[in-house]
Amino acid sequence: MSIKDVRSKTPARNAQRGQGMSEYIIITALVAVAGIGLFAAFGDVLQNQMAGMSREMAGQSATQDITDAQASATTAQNRAAQADSLSNYNQQTNAAQ
Repeated sequence: MSIKDVRSKTPARNAQRGQGMSEYIIITALVAVAGIGLFAAFGDVLQNQMAGMSREMAGQSATQDITDAQASATTAQNRAAQADSLSNYNQQTNAAQ
């Protein structure tokens, strides 16, 4: 094997490493978008549940936070049941909570 053969194989190896990194970046971006979507759909519910757990751990009553979480879950369920289209987009995203 000559030096010329070794040099010709090096760029291909670097290209494969770059391709693998690009695939990881795409997968990471897809996971991030999915996480953002889930948080947008259930963000209020999660926030109220976390507030309730924090109050309970502090020895306080979390009754109001539990009620708020249930109301937020009902709102999210109603939004999910609506047909998505551009005609009701504003109504869907700005629904009273």
